Amino acid sequence: MFANIFISNLFLGSYFCYDNPGALQEVFKDELNITTTQFTLIYSIYSWPNVVLCFLGGFLLDRVFGVRLGTIIYLVILLAGQLVFAGGGILETFWLMIVGRFIFGIGAESLAVAQNNYAVLWFKGKELNMVFGLQLSVARLGSTVNFWVMQPIYDYVKQYYPDNAIGFVMLLSATTCVFSLLCALILGWMDKRAERILHRNINANGETAKLSDITTFKITFWMVSVICVAYYVSIFPFIALGKGFFMEKFNLPPEEANNVNSILYLISAVASPLFGFIVDKTGHNVDWIFLAIASTMGAHSLLTFTMLNPYVGMVIMGLSYSILASSLWPLVALIVPEYQLGTAYGFCQSIQNLGLAIVTILSGLIVDKSHGDYVWLEVFYLGWLTIAFVANIVIYVYDRKTTGNLNRAPTKT
Repeated sequence: MFANIFISNLFLGSYFCYDNPGALQEVFKDELNITTTQFTLIYSIYSWPNVVLCFLGGFLLDRVFGVRLGTIIYLVILLAGQLVFAGGGILETFWLMIVGRFIFGIGAESLAVAQNNYAVLWFKGKELNMVFGLQLSVARLGSTVNFWVMQPIYDYVKQYYPDNAIGFVMLLSATTCVFSLLCALILGWMDKRAERILHRNINANGETAKLSDITTFKITFWMVSVICVAYYVSIFPFIALGKGFFMEKFNLPPEEANNVNSILYLISAVASPLFGFIVDKTGHNVDWIFLAIASTMGAHSLLTFTMLNPYVGMVIMGLSYSILASSLWPLVALIVPEYQLGTAYGFCQSIQNLGLAIVTILSGLIVDKSHGDYVWLEVFYLGWLTIAFVANIVIYVYDRKTTGNLNRAPTKT
């Protein structure tokens, strides 16, 4: 129980700080005098280093650091990146902020791999879907609070530091990363104690992870990786630009636009553990992924082609996102041996970051080139969701023809 709490809080600071710019999108663009495309660089630069380093970070967990030391190292890098980002804001130096965001991304995405490893290590075979859901819940709570508080905090700080308020607000945000680092230290102590008491050996056969292991992964793993890219690029870049979208299409004031934008994170914070529990009890992970992708397509369509209250579309998207996260990521633990999990999760994070880096920049270009018309952007996202749907069909067909263990009910063997 306590281990789950500390594992879930490892990513709280990362998610809170990740969307700081999204909550202050108009502030960043006005005070730094940047375009939408330049603004999206803050997000894409986070992803670029992890196209390679996230995979390497997962391998280092398996082969060099181990999960305890690796988690602490990645959190220190994460904190350092946020501090540099804040320093760039204080000095009103955009390139330094980009450097800080680059460092922040290196720590954050490798940390996600470590968190997944911890979850499997402690809870594989014991309601793992719910544990993944709870991790997402706590992380998304951090994202939700970010969208709620950043604008008021900025308005308050602006009274005392009118020229570089952005930097001091980012510095305040760094305290959440300090909290996550404390959780990592406590969790490391708990894990070492559990290993000694339980005589735990996660690799009884003595097999060693190698970079070449990736060539042995099954087609189902590769399709999971495709979904990781194609689904998440329809979510995170949309949230990064969502404030502007809701202000433009629905004529919402900035704070109300932030509230609508944060609904996805709020819903997922509440619903993810619930859906994780349901998936644990019902099984059929692949069927749940079908439902998540299809309903996300419906949510984007409502926001794009109707003037229905945007809360409706965002609630549907939040529920869909919760289902997807609770049912997709545990599949990796069913496909790949435990001694290769760091490498496997690292590759998933790497390929996802490649997609996010490219799509985030393309999203900004589409908005700029269409002069603020977000319809083309939404069609772009719907295309990616179609790719995710096709990849899930491949998983379903292949699984039916082979073991069938990825989409079975928990009572079957």
